[in-house]
Amino acid sequence: MVSAGLAKEAGFAVNALTIDYNQRHRREIDAARTIADRLGAERHVVLPLDLRRFGGSALTDDIEVPKDGVGPDIPVTYVPARNLVFLSLTLAWAETVGAKDIFIGVNALDYSGYPDCRPEFIAAFENIATLATKVGAQGNAFTIHAPLQYMSKAEIAGEAHRLGLDAGMSWSCYDPQPDGRACGLCDSCRLRKAGFEQAGLVDPTDYAA
Repeated sequence: MVSAGLAKEAGFAVNALTIDYNQRHRREIDAARTIADRLGAERHVVLPLDLRRFGGSALTDDIEVPKDGVGPDIPVTYVPARNLVFLSLTLAWAETVGAKDIFIGVNALDYSGYPDCRPEFIAAFENIATLATKVGAQGNAFTIHAPLQYMSKAEIAGEAHRLGLDAGMSWSCYDPQPDGRACGLCDSCRLRKAGFEQAGLVDPTDYAA
C-alpha cells in the first residue's frame, strides 16, 4: 500500500498486480482490491498462480504458522523464491504495457529473514530485467524501486499516515482467523503491532490476540 502510495506521489500512474498464489491468507487479495481502488489504479490485475501445487511453506502447505515470536532464522512462512517469481511476472506485464518502473514493497525487517527481500536481490533483478527483455536489448533499462527497503515498520506506518492512507486497508497476518480477524501472534502481526506502537500511531487492525 505505502509503496504504491509513494509511486503515485512521485507522479507515476499506478498499474497494480496482485498474485493470487492460493496462499492461506487470502484476505490480502480483498485488501489489494480495496487499495488499488482507493489509490485510483489505472488497472488492477489479479493473476492466479497456484503455488500450493509446490507447497514447501506454511503459507502454501499444511504447515502450522509459528506463533511463538520472531526468530533469527528464515521462518517456515518463507515461500520458495516468491519475490523472484512475482517480479518476473511483473516484469512481463510492465514490458507489455510499456512501463519501465517497477515498485515492490520489500523492507529492511523482511530481508533479515527472507533472502528474496535483500537489497542485493533487488539490485541483481534490476540487472536481469534489462538482460532478459526486448526492451532491455533495445537499450532501455528497467528500474526496480524498493522505497521501503531501508525503513523500519514504524517508519512505514509513519509514511502511510503522512500520505493520508488508511492503514486499515492493508493486511499483514499470515494466519487469519475464521471470524476474519488477524491472529495477532504470527511474525507479521507482531512486527505490525510493534511498528505502529513505535510510531506512536493507532493500529486499526482487529486482532484476535
